[in-house]
Amino acid sequence: MSQVKRLNMVILTVMVSFLAACGVSAEPENLTNNLQKGSLKVEEIEKESEKTTKVMIKTSRGDVVITLYNETPKHKENFIKLVNESFYDNTLFHRVIKDFMIQGGDPNSKGAAAGIALGEGGPGYTIEAEIQNNLYHKKGALCAARQGDNVNPEKRSSGSQFYVVTGKPYQKEELEQMEVQQNRQKENGLMQAFIQAPENAAYMARLQEAQAIGKDAAKRAEAEAAINVLAEEIKPLALADFVPFKFTEEQLKDYTTNGGTPFLDNAYTVFGEVIKGMEVINQIGTTATAPGDRPLEDIVVLSMEIIK
Repeated sequence: MSQVKRLNMVILTVMVSFLAACGVSAEPENLTNNLQKGSLKVEEIEKESEKTTKVMIKTSRGDVVITLYNETPKHKENFIKLVNESFYDNTLFHRVIKDFMIQGGDPNSKGAAAGIALGEGGPGYTIEAEIQNNLYHKKGALCAARQGDNVNPEKRSSGSQFYVVTGKPYQKEELEQMEVQQNRQKENGLMQAFIQAPENAAYMARLQEAQAIGKDAAKRAEAEAAINVLAEEIKPLALADFVPFKFTEEQLKDYTTNGGTPFLDNAYTVFGEVIKGMEVINQIGTTATAPGDRPLEDIVVLSMEIIK
Protein backbone atom coordinates (compact mmCIF):
# COMPACT_ATOMS: atom_id res chain seq x y z
CA MET A 1 0.00 0.00 0.00
CA SER A 2 1.42 3.40 -0.91
CA GLN A 3 2.17 5.94 1.80
CA VAL A 4 -0.46 8.22 0.24
CA LYS A 5 -3.24 5.68 0.56
CA ARG A 6 -2.07 4.64 4.00
CA LEU A 7 -1.92 8.16 5.43
CA ASN A 8 -5.30 9.05 3.94
CA MET A 9 -6.69 5.83 5.41
CA VAL A 10 -5.24 6.82 8.78
CA ILE A 11 -7.18 10.09 8.64
CA LEU A 12 -10.46 8.67 7.34
CA THR A 13 -10.79 5.01 8.47
CA VAL A 14 -12.90 4.04 11.46
CA MET A 15 -12.58 0.53 12.85
CA VAL A 16 -15.83 -1.41 12.99
CA SER A 17 -16.50 -3.56 16.06
CA PHE A 18 -17.35 -7.25 15.78
CA LEU A 19 -19.65 -7.27 18.79
CA ALA A 20 -22.21 -4.61 19.72
CA ALA A 21 -23.87 -4.06 23.05
CA CYS A 22 -25.48 -0.88 24.35
CA GLY A 23 -24.98 0.98 27.62
CA VAL A 24 -24.54 4.50 28.91
CA SER A 25 -21.01 5.70 29.55
CA ALA A 26 -21.07 5.94 33.33
CA GLU A 27 -19.07 3.90 35.81
CA PRO A 28 -21.21 1.79 38.22
CA GLU A 29 -21.32 3.43 41.62
CA ASN A 30 -19.01 1.72 44.08
CA LEU A 31 -19.41 -1.89 43.04
CA THR A 32 -17.75 -3.10 46.23
CA ASN A 33 -20.47 -1.45 48.32
CA ASN A 34 -23.13 -3.06 46.14
CA LEU A 35 -21.69 -6.48 46.97
CA GLN A 36 -22.45 -6.17 50.68
CA LYS A 37 -24.92 -8.71 51.97
CA GLY A 38 -26.23 -8.75 55.54
CA SER A 39 -23.45 -8.02 58.05
CA LEU A 40 -20.60 -8.88 55.67
CA LYS A 41 -18.02 -6.08 55.81
CA VAL A 42 -16.35 -4.44 52.81
CA GLU A 43 -12.93 -5.64 54.00
CA GLU A 44 -14.16 -9.24 54.06
CA ILE A 45 -15.62 -8.91 50.58
CA GLU A 46 -12.38 -7.48 49.22
CA LYS A 47 -10.43 -10.35 50.81
CA GLU A 48 -12.84 -12.87 49.28
CA SER A 49 -12.47 -11.22 45.86
CA GLU A 50 -8.76 -12.11 45.85
CA LYS A 51 -9.67 -15.81 45.75
CA THR A 52 -10.68 -17.67 42.62
CA THR A 53 -14.39 -17.15 42.00
CA LYS A 54 -16.44 -19.80 40.20
CA VAL A 55 -19.94 -19.36 38.84
CA MET A 56 -22.43 -22.09 37.99
CA ILE A 57 -24.53 -21.19 34.95
CA LYS A 58 -27.62 -23.38 34.66
CA THR A 59 -29.04 -23.29 31.13
CA SER A 60 -31.88 -25.02 29.33
CA ARG A 61 -29.18 -27.06 27.53
CA GLY A 62 -27.14 -28.04 30.59
CA ASP A 63 -24.81 -26.66 33.25
CA VAL A 64 -21.61 -24.69 32.72
CA VAL A 65 -19.01 -23.59 35.30
CA ILE A 66 -16.86 -20.54 34.69
CA THR A 67 -14.03 -18.98 36.66
CA LEU A 68 -13.55 -15.22 36.88
CA TYR A 69 -10.05 -13.76 36.52
CA ASN A 70 -8.53 -11.78 39.39
CA GLU A 71 -6.56 -9.80 36.79
CA THR A 72 -9.78 -8.05 35.72
CA PRO A 73 -11.18 -6.92 39.10
CA LYS A 74 -13.76 -4.43 37.81
CA HIS A 75 -15.37 -6.99 35.53
CA LYS A 76 -15.13 -9.66 38.22
CA GLU A 77 -16.80 -7.49 40.88
CA ASN A 78 -19.52 -6.43 38.46
CA PHE A 79 -20.30 -9.99 37.36
CA ILE A 80 -20.48 -11.17 40.98
CA LYS A 81 -22.79 -8.28 41.79
CA LEU A 82 -25.17 -9.14 38.94
CA VAL A 83 -25.13 -12.85 39.79
CA ASN A 84 -26.00 -12.08 43.43
CA GLU A 85 -28.86 -9.87 42.23
CA SER A 86 -30.20 -12.70 39.99
CA PHE A 87 -29.82 -10.25 37.10
CA TYR A 88 -29.11 -12.99 34.57
CA ASP A 89 -31.87 -15.38 35.62
CA ASN A 90 -34.24 -16.19 32.72
CA THR A 91 -32.25 -14.20 30.17
CA LEU A 92 -31.45 -15.75 26.78
CA PHE A 93 -28.37 -16.52 24.78
CA HIS A 94 -29.72 -14.12 22.19
CA ARG A 95 -26.91 -14.24 19.63
CA VAL A 96 -25.12 -17.34 18.33
CA ILE A 97 -22.62 -17.46 15.47
CA LYS A 98 -21.16 -20.85 14.60
CA ASP A 99 -17.37 -21.11 14.96
CA PHE A 100 -17.35 -17.68 16.63
CA MET A 101 -19.20 -17.16 19.93
CA ILE A 102 -22.44 -17.29 21.92
CA GLN A 103 -23.69 -14.05 23.50
CA GLY A 104 -26.01 -13.35 26.43
CA GLY A 105 -26.69 -10.93 29.26
CA ASP A 106 -29.37 -8.70 27.71
CA PRO A 107 -32.08 -8.10 30.35
CA ASN A 108 -34.51 -7.26 27.54
CA SER A 109 -34.35 -10.90 26.46
CA LYS A 110 -36.39 -12.09 29.47
CA GLY A 111 -39.64 -13.38 28.03
CA ALA A 112 -38.90 -11.79 24.65
CA ALA A 113 -41.27 -12.90 21.91
CA ALA A 114 -39.88 -14.87 18.98
CA GLY A 115 -38.42 -12.70 16.24
CA ILE A 116 -37.79 -9.68 18.47
CA ALA A 117 -34.33 -8.18 17.89
CA LEU A 118 -32.19 -8.27 21.03
CA GLY A 119 -28.79 -7.03 22.11
CA GLU A 120 -29.48 -3.44 23.15
CA GLY A 121 -30.17 -3.93 26.85
CA GLY A 122 -27.98 -3.49 29.89
CA PRO A 123 -27.94 -2.32 33.53
CA GLY A 124 -27.50 1.35 32.63
CA TYR A 125 -23.73 1.65 32.88
CA THR A 126 -20.54 0.48 31.21
CA ILE A 127 -17.26 -0.85 32.64
CA GLU A 128 -13.78 0.51 32.03
CA ALA A 129 -11.81 -1.78 29.69
CA GLU A 130 -9.36 -4.19 31.34
CA ILE A 131 -7.73 -5.52 28.18
CA GLN A 132 -4.51 -7.46 28.77
CA ASN A 133 -2.21 -9.24 26.32
CA ASN A 134 -2.04 -12.38 28.47
CA LEU A 135 -5.85 -12.75 28.62
CA TYR A 136 -6.89 -13.84 25.17
CA HIS A 137 -9.77 -15.21 23.10
CA LYS A 138 -9.06 -18.93 23.37
CA LYS A 139 -11.92 -21.42 23.08
CA GLY A 140 -14.09 -21.10 26.18
CA ALA A 141 -12.97 -17.56 27.06
CA LEU A 142 -15.56 -15.39 28.83
CA CYS A 143 -15.50 -11.87 27.40
CA ALA A 144 -17.38 -8.59 27.68
CA ALA A 145 -19.44 -7.39 24.72
CA ARG A 146 -19.38 -3.69 23.91
CA GLN A 147 -20.32 -0.98 21.45
CA GLY A 148 -18.10 -0.42 18.43
CA ASP A 149 -15.03 1.79 18.31
CA ASN A 150 -16.80 4.47 16.29
CA VAL A 151 -18.95 5.38 19.30
CA ASN A 152 -16.78 3.78 22.00
CA PRO A 153 -13.10 4.53 21.33
CA GLU A 154 -12.19 3.71 24.95
CA LYS A 155 -13.49 0.14 24.39
CA ARG A 156 -15.64 0.28 27.53
CA SER A 157 -17.52 -2.94 28.18
CA SER A 158 -21.26 -3.46 28.41
CA GLY A 159 -22.39 -3.54 32.02
CA SER A 160 -23.94 -6.98 31.60
CA GLN A 161 -23.63 -8.48 28.12
CA PHE A 162 -20.99 -11.15 27.68
CA TYR A 163 -19.93 -13.75 25.16
CA VAL A 164 -18.24 -17.14 25.35
CA VAL A 165 -15.80 -17.99 22.56
CA THR A 166 -16.42 -21.12 20.51
CA GLY A 167 -14.15 -20.17 17.60
CA LYS A 168 -12.14 -22.48 15.38
CA PRO A 169 -8.48 -23.50 14.90
CA TYR A 170 -6.21 -21.30 12.77
CA GLN A 171 -3.03 -21.98 10.85
CA LYS A 172 0.17 -20.35 12.08
CA GLU A 173 0.40 -18.38 8.82
CA GLU A 174 -3.07 -16.94 9.44
CA LEU A 175 -2.05 -15.87 12.94
CA GLU A 176 1.08 -14.19 11.60
CA GLN A 177 -1.07 -12.22 9.17
CA MET A 178 -3.33 -11.19 12.07
CA GLU A 179 -0.26 -9.85 13.89
CA VAL A 180 0.59 -7.75 10.84
CA GLN A 181 -2.98 -6.43 10.56
CA GLN A 182 -3.28 -5.66 14.26
CA ASN A 183 0.03 -3.82 14.31
CA ARG A 184 -0.92 -1.87 11.19
CA GLN A 185 -4.21 -0.83 12.77
CA LYS A 186 -2.40 0.28 15.92
CA GLU A 187 0.17 2.22 13.90
CA ASN A 188 -2.61 3.89 11.93
CA GLY A 189 -4.36 4.88 15.14
CA LEU A 190 -1.20 6.35 16.64
CA MET A 191 -0.41 8.29 13.47
CA GLN A 192 -3.98 9.55 13.30
CA ALA A 193 -3.86 10.73 16.92
CA PHE A 194 -0.47 12.36 16.33
CA ILE A 195 -1.42 14.35 13.24
CA GLN A 196 -4.75 15.44 14.75
CA ALA A 197 -3.19 16.69 18.00
CA PRO A 198 -3.43 20.51 18.30
CA GLU A 199 0.32 20.85 18.83
CA ASN A 200 0.90 19.15 15.46
CA ALA A 201 -1.30 21.50 13.44
CA ALA A 202 1.61 22.28 11.12
CA TYR A 203 1.75 18.65 9.98
CA MET A 204 -2.00 18.59 9.40
CA ALA A 205 -1.74 21.77 7.34
CA ARG A 206 0.93 20.17 5.14
CA LEU A 207 -1.26 17.10 4.62
CA GLN A 208 -4.29 19.18 3.71
CA GLU A 209 -2.20 21.26 1.31
CA ALA A 210 -0.92 18.13 -0.43
CA GLN A 211 -4.43 16.70 -0.64
CA ALA A 212 -5.65 19.93 -2.22
CA ILE A 213 -2.85 19.82 -4.78
CA GLY A 214 -3.70 16.21 -5.56
CA LYS A 215 -7.17 17.17 -6.76
CA ASP A 216 -5.47 18.44 -9.91
CA ALA A 217 -4.72 15.30 -11.94
CA ALA A 218 -1.67 16.96 -13.49
CA LYS A 219 -0.16 17.49 -10.01
CA ARG A 220 -1.09 14.15 -8.46
CA ALA A 221 2.48 12.83 -8.55
CA GLU A 222 3.69 15.97 -6.81
CA ALA A 223 1.05 15.55 -4.11
CA GLU A 224 1.95 11.89 -3.63
CA ALA A 225 5.61 12.73 -3.19
CA ALA A 226 4.75 15.40 -0.61
CA ILE A 227 2.58 12.99 1.40
CA ASN A 228 5.30 10.31 1.24
CA VAL A 229 7.80 12.76 2.71
CA LEU A 230 5.33 13.80 5.40
CA ALA A 231 4.51 10.20 6.34
CA GLU A 232 8.18 9.29 6.70
CA GLU A 233 8.73 12.40 8.81
CA ILE A 234 5.91 11.81 11.32
CA LYS A 235 6.11 8.02 11.57
CA PRO A 236 9.09 7.83 13.97
CA LEU A 237 7.55 10.57 16.11
CA ALA A 238 4.10 8.99 16.29
CA LEU A 239 5.44 5.47 16.91
CA ALA A 240 8.21 6.34 19.35
CA ASP A 241 6.72 4.23 22.17
CA PHE A 242 4.96 1.64 20.01
CA VAL A 243 5.62 -2.01 20.92
CA PRO A 244 4.47 -4.38 18.15
CA PHE A 245 1.99 -7.09 19.11
CA LYS A 246 3.05 -10.72 18.82
CA PHE A 247 1.24 -13.89 19.89
CA THR A 248 3.00 -15.84 22.64
CA GLU A 249 3.94 -19.48 22.17
CA GLU A 250 1.07 -20.42 24.50
CA GLN A 251 -1.40 -18.44 22.39
CA LEU A 252 -0.08 -19.94 19.16
CA LYS A 253 -0.51 -23.43 20.59
CA ASP A 254 -4.05 -22.73 21.79
CA TYR A 255 -5.15 -21.10 18.56
CA THR A 256 -3.67 -23.78 16.28
CA THR A 257 -5.00 -26.72 18.30
CA ASN A 258 -8.14 -25.84 20.30
CA GLY A 259 -8.97 -22.68 18.38
CA GLY A 260 -10.57 -19.39 19.36
CA THR A 261 -11.13 -15.93 17.91
CA PRO A 262 -7.63 -14.41 17.84
CA PHE A 263 -8.69 -11.46 15.69
CA LEU A 264 -10.52 -10.04 18.75
CA ASP A 265 -7.43 -9.98 20.98
CA ASN A 266 -6.58 -6.57 22.45
CA ALA A 267 -9.98 -5.23 21.38
CA TYR A 268 -12.32 -6.70 24.03
CA THR A 269 -11.92 -7.48 27.73
CA VAL A 270 -11.47 -11.18 28.51
CA PHE A 271 -12.40 -11.71 32.17
CA GLY A 272 -12.87 -15.44 32.70
CA GLU A 273 -13.15 -18.86 31.10
CA VAL A 274 -15.20 -22.05 31.05
CA ILE A 275 -13.73 -24.78 33.28
CA LYS A 276 -16.59 -27.28 33.06
CA GLY A 277 -19.39 -27.89 30.58
CA MET A 278 -17.67 -26.87 27.36
CA GLU A 279 -19.74 -29.52 25.61
CA VAL A 280 -22.83 -27.47 26.51
CA ILE A 281 -21.25 -24.34 25.01
CA ASN A 282 -20.36 -26.28 21.86
CA GLN A 283 -23.93 -27.54 21.55
CA ILE A 284 -25.36 -24.04 21.94
CA GLY A 285 -22.79 -22.76 19.44
CA THR A 286 -24.16 -24.99 16.67
CA THR A 287 -27.85 -24.30 17.22
CA ALA A 288 -29.98 -23.16 14.28
CA THR A 289 -30.51 -19.40 14.12
CA ALA A 290 -32.74 -16.87 12.38
CA PRO A 291 -31.50 -13.81 10.46
CA GLY A 292 -29.83 -11.60 13.09
CA ASP A 293 -28.25 -14.67 14.76
CA ARG A 294 -30.96 -15.24 17.38
CA PRO A 295 -31.53 -18.98 18.00
CA LEU A 296 -34.76 -20.34 16.55
CA GLU A 297 -35.37 -22.11 19.87
CA ASP A 298 -34.85 -20.04 23.01
CA ILE A 299 -31.78 -21.04 25.00
CA VAL A 300 -32.39 -19.82 28.53
CA VAL A 301 -30.01 -18.98 31.36
CA LEU A 302 -32.15 -20.45 34.12
CA SER A 303 -29.94 -19.16 36.93
CA MET A 304 -26.41 -18.30 38.00
CA GLU A 305 -24.84 -18.78 41.41
CA ILE A 306 -21.44 -18.36 43.02
CA ILE A 307 -19.98 -21.75 43.99
CA LYS A 308 -16.97 -22.90 45.98
